[in-house]
Amino acid sequence: MKYVSTRGSAPALDFAGVTLAGLASDGGLYVPEEWPQFSHDEIAAMRGLPYAELAARVMQPFVSDCLSPDRLRELTAKAYGRFAHAAVTPLTQLDERQWLLELFHGPTLAFKDVALQLLGLLFEEFLERENGSLTIVGATSGDTGSAAIDAVAGLDRVEIFMLHPKGRVSDVQRRQMTTVRAPNVHNIAIDGSFDDAQAMVKRIFTDRDVTAKHRIGAVNSINWARLMAQVVYYFAASLQLGAPERKLAFSVPTGNFGDVFAGHVAARMGLPVERLIVATNVNDILHRALSAGDYSTGSVTPTAAPSMDIQVSSNFERLLYDVGGRDGAAMAEQMRGFEAERAMRLTNAQQEGASALFTSMRADENDMARAMRWACENCAEIVDPHTAIGLHAARESDLPPDVSTVTLATAHPAKFPDAVERATGTRPALPTRVGDLFAREEAYTELPGTYEAVRDHILDHAS
Repeated sequence: MKYVSTRGSAPALDFAGVTLAGLASDGGLYVPEEWPQFSHDEIAAMRGLPYAELAARVMQPFVSDCLSPDRLRELTAKAYGRFAHAAVTPLTQLDERQWLLELFHGPTLAFKDVALQLLGLLFEEFLERENGSLTIVGATSGDTGSAAIDAVAGLDRVEIFMLHPKGRVSDVQRRQMTTVRAPNVHNIAIDGSFDDAQAMVKRIFTDRDVTAKHRIGAVNSINWARLMAQVVYYFAASLQLGAPERKLAFSVPTGNFGDVFAGHVAARMGLPVERLIVATNVNDILHRALSAGDYSTGSVTPTAAPSMDIQVSSNFERLLYDVGGRDGAAMAEQMRGFEAERAMRLTNAQQEGASALFTSMRADENDMARAMRWACENCAEIVDPHTAIGLHAARESDLPPDVSTVTLATAHPAKFPDAVERATGTRPALPTRVGDLFAREEAYTELPGTYEAVRDHILDHAS
C-alpha cells in the first residue's frame, strides 16, 4: 500500500512513512493510492470479533507489510486494553431508530483516544526501528491535546508541543493537558482561535528553519494513521446492527472533518452506509459547503461545543480530492486559491460526489440544548454538547423509516458540566478513573497568537 498527497507533488510513502510524516511536504494530506475493498462475505465474517481483533482486521490492508498481522494484533490489544468498557465503543439505544455510539471510554474521555492510543504505539514502533526521534507539533480545539499527550507522555523518542486557544477550551479539557508532568510534554496557550493554532502547525511543517533541526510529526487528524483507526468503529457499530445486510446512517458532530471522513473511508471499503450526516454548530462552513458549494470562512463564534468552533476543516481536502477526480495538481491550485482568499466554490464534480453519501445540518445553541433535554427526559441519557448537535441532526434528518441512525457520542458529558447542567438540570460527575484532576498543579506557557512566537518557543525548548 502506497500513499499519495492530495496536492500531487510530494513523494509517495508507505504506511510507516506517512505515520511519521504527518503532513505531506507539498502541504497536502496523504491518502491511500487506492481504497482496499472487503467483500460482503469478508465483512460478514467479522461479526462477533473483539474490538482489538476487528481493528487489526480492518486496518491490515492499510498497514500492508509495514507490520505483520500478529504484530498489529499485539498493538491493537495494548491500545484498547486501557479502555473502561469491554466493548471499547459500545452502542446505546435511545428509541426505535436512534442509537448512540459511545466513543468516550478511553483514558481522556473522548473519541480521540480510540485513534491516539494506537498512534502513540505506532510512533514508538517505527522510531525504534530506525533509532530515530520525533518532535510532534499539534493544535487542539479541546480533546486532541489531552488524548495525544496521554498517548505519548514519557516516551523516550517523542516530544510533543500542543497548542490550544487560551480560554476557549473547557476546564476539564485544559487540565487534562496541563496537569500531565512529563519531560517530553510542552503545553502552549495561544492568544487566538483553534484555526490560528492549526495554521501555525501546518506552517511549521514547511518551515525549513524548524525542519532542518527537528523531524516534525503530527497527531491531528491530518495524520493518516490516526484517521485510519477511526474507520474501525463504523464497522463495529454496523456489524452489531445488521451489516452487511443492513445499511445504517451515521450522524457525526463535526469540526475538522476527520471523524466523518473515516465513515467515508469505511463506505469506500465496502461497508454499507446509507448516509453520513455532517452536524455542525453555528460555525457552519461545512454545512454551507455541502449544501450550497460555498466553502468560505468567517469569524469563529465561541460556543458551548468548543471542539466544533472551527472555520477551516483540514480533512475536507481529502474528501474534495477523492470525490473530485483525484487530480493533485487541480487540488493544489484550488487550495492555493482558498488559502489566499479564504473562500472557494466546490466544483460540480465535488458537489455531486459528496452528495452521493453526505448531507449536513446546522444546530444553534437552542437546538443543542433541546437535544440534551430530549435525551435526558425521554431516554435517561446525559449527552455532551457535541453529541447533542449530532443527535439533533439525526432526529431531524429525512431518512427512510427502515434506516436507523447512529450518532457518534464523541465526549463524556462530564467534560462540559456547565453546559450540560444548564440544559438538563443535572451536573455530570467525572468518572473515578480520572482521579484528582482538579487538585493537580497546571503547567503551560502563554504566547501571543503569532507564528514567530510559537516557532521560536519550539526551537528554544525542543530537545
